[in-house]
Amino acid sequence: MELGSILQFLENSCILVTGATGFLAKIFIEKILRVQPNVKKFYVLLRAQDTNSAMLRFNHEVISKDLFRVLKGNYGENFHSFLSQKVRVVAGDITFENLGVEDSNLLEEMWKEIDIVVNSAATTNFDERYDASLKINTLGALHVLNFSKKCAKLKVLLHVSTAYVHGNGVGLIPERAFRKGDTLDGAKISYLDINTETKIATERLRELQTQNATEKEITRAMKDLGTERAMLHGWPNTYVFTKAMGEMVLENFKGEANLIILRPTIITSTITEPFSGWIEGLRTVDSIFVAYGKGKLKFFVGDPESTVDIIPGDMVVNCMVATIAVAAASRPNSDESRLSIYHIGSSNCNPLKFADIKWLMYRFLIENPLLDGRGKPIKVGQITTLNTMASFQRYIATHYLPFVKGLQFVNMICCNHFESAYTSARQQISRAMRLVELYNPYMFFQGIFDDVNTKNLRKTIKTSQTGMNSLNFDPKNVQWDEYFLKTHFVGVTKYAMK
Repeated sequence: MELGSILQFLENSCILVTGATGFLAKIFIEKILRVQPNVKKFYVLLRAQDTNSAMLRFNHEVISKDLFRVLKGNYGENFHSFLSQKVRVVAGDITFENLGVEDSNLLEEMWKEIDIVVNSAATTNFDERYDASLKINTLGALHVLNFSKKCAKLKVLLHVSTAYVHGNGVGLIPERAFRKGDTLDGAKISYLDINTETKIATERLRELQTQNATEKEITRAMKDLGTERAMLHGWPNTYVFTKAMGEMVLENFKGEANLIILRPTIITSTITEPFSGWIEGLRTVDSIFVAYGKGKLKFFVGDPESTVDIIPGDMVVNCMVATIAVAAASRPNSDESRLSIYHIGSSNCNPLKFADIKWLMYRFLIENPLLDGRGKPIKVGQITTLNTMASFQRYIATHYLPFVKGLQFVNMICCNHFESAYTSARQQISRAMRLVELYNPYMFFQGIFDDVNTKNLRKTIKTSQTGMNSLNFDPKNVQWDEYFLKTHFVGVTKYAMK
C-alpha cells in the first residue's frame, strides 16, 4: 500500500474520535484534516452537557492550540468555514451507553455514516480513583464497542491502549492479546473477573457514602482500592490495570469488523509534523526535567541501565493512520485475524537508557538554563542517582526524616507554633514516597517491547522519499541527542512551560 492509496482511502471517510481533547487525538485530527482535506466528516465526541458546551470545549481545548497553526495558515480566512464542513462536535460521554449521545436523530446519522472509530479516551493517572478509572478505561471501552457494532458501514475500530498493560514485564514482551480472566505473573488471584471488580468498586463507594465520609476521604480510599486491586492481579497501578481490562472487553468484537489495539510506549513531542517540538503539558519524563531545571530535584531514582521507551507523538499518529488503512483494505479469513495488536515504541530497535536521558537533561540545562522568579538563570549540577529502592529509602532516612523529626520536636516545645511547617514537611515526604512507589516499575523497567507486527506494517507501507515524513513511524530514524537537545526540551519549555 502506497501513501497515495492511503490518502485515497481516507477520502470520503467518516471518523468518530473519542477523547478529542487528549494530546494524541489532537495530533490525529490535525493530521487527517491537513493531509486529506476531502475526508467526509469527523464526529468529535466531547464530554459536555450540550452541544454549545461541547463546542466551547472544542474551540478552547483543541482548535485554539498552536498545533493547528499550519492548518490555519493553509486556509487563512476560510479555516472556520472548512472546519464547520468537516467536523461535527458531539456532546457525550463514553461512560454511558450510546456514548451518552441523547439526540436520537444524531445517533441514527452516526450509525449510518461512521466507518472508522478511534477510541483514545482515557484517564492516565496512575493512582486514579478506582471507580473513575473503571468507568473510563474499562467500561468506556465496552460502550465504544457496543456503539461501534451499531455502525452499519464500520470497517475499523482502533483502540488506543498502552504498551505498559504488560505490567512489570521482563525481557522481550510480545504483541499478544489479553483474554478475559487473564492475570499477570505474581498475581495473588489466578482469575480476573471484570464484573466482580466493578461490583467491588461500587460497593466500596456506597459504603463510604453511607459512613458520611468526606469527598477527600472517599477519593483517598478509592485510590487505595485501585492500587490494591491492581497489585492483587499482578499489575503495578490502577491505570495499566484498567487499560488491560479495557482490552479484555474488546475480544467480543471478533467477527464484527477489523479491530486494532495500538499500544504506544511513552509519548513525547512531535518530531516532524505539523512542526517539530509541539507538546501539551508535562508528560512523564518532562516532570523530572522541569524539577531538575528549577533546582528542586536533589536526586534521580532509577536504574541507569534500564531502557526508557520513548516515541514521538506524530510517529504514533502515523502508525494509527497506517494501521487503519491496512486493516480496512484486508479481507480476513477468520475471526482471529480480525484482531491486530501493534506496539509502537523504540526499545527494541533504537533503545535509550535512563542514564542517557539524565545526561541529555544536564547538557541542555547547562546551555539553556531555566529562569527563576526574578528572571535569572538557574544553575544545575550533576546529581546523585539512586539506582535501587533500598538506596532511595536510605537517602530519605538519612537526609529528610531527621529534619521532619526535628520540626516535630520544635513544634512540641513551642506550643504548636510550627505545626504548619511540620505538617507540610511530613506531607512532602509522604507524597515523594508515594510517587516513587507509583513510578518504581518504570524507573527500573527491565522489559523490551517486541514490535514485529509494527515492523511488518512498515514493510507493507511503501512511501516515496517525498512521502517519507508524511507517514514515518520508524524510531530507527530518530537521533536521540538531536531530538532531545534541539526538539523535545525546546518544545517543553516553549509549549508546556510557556
